[in-house]
Amino acid sequence: MPMPWTYRHASKEFRAFLDDAKERMNLTSDNMTYTAVDAVFQVFRRRLTAEQGLRFADHLPCVLRAIFLAHWTPSEAPLPFGPREALALEVRQIRPHHNLTPATAIEDVAWALRRHLRQSDMDRLLATFPDGAAAFWQVSVADPSELEQRII
Repeated sequence: MPMPWTYRHASKEFRAFLDDAKERMNLTSDNMTYTAVDAVFQVFRRRLTAEQGLRFADHLPCVLRAIFLAHWTPSEAPLPFGPREALALEVRQIRPHHNLTPATAIEDVAWALRRHLRQSDMDRLLATFPDGAAAFWQVSVADPSELEQRII
């Protein structure tokens, strides 16, 4: 079996995602962008079972998969999804002294993420998750071509 593309090109793939996320959030450093992405992932995974989290991670590019799974305690009971505003506040409360994450971080990370995966596969998966999961990763754009998968 050949090596999966995402492993062979992990750095290039991650760099492209990070650049998209940084630009979308209007952040100035990779560290700030990483903090925002990690926080968005933490808030989402708090609402999943371990099995759901692993299924979600399977759809991510390999470096994002590692970030999503890092330091997770999957034995904790999943929290319910709430309104976007409450979830966005939760994102900003992670690492509060080192977090310059914008209030739009969830949608911004979702926008960048959708450009780097097969959206139809992700949407099918999210439809099997608890209510609120699909809305978490929902992005509104005037031009759907904005979200076309990037091939790097």
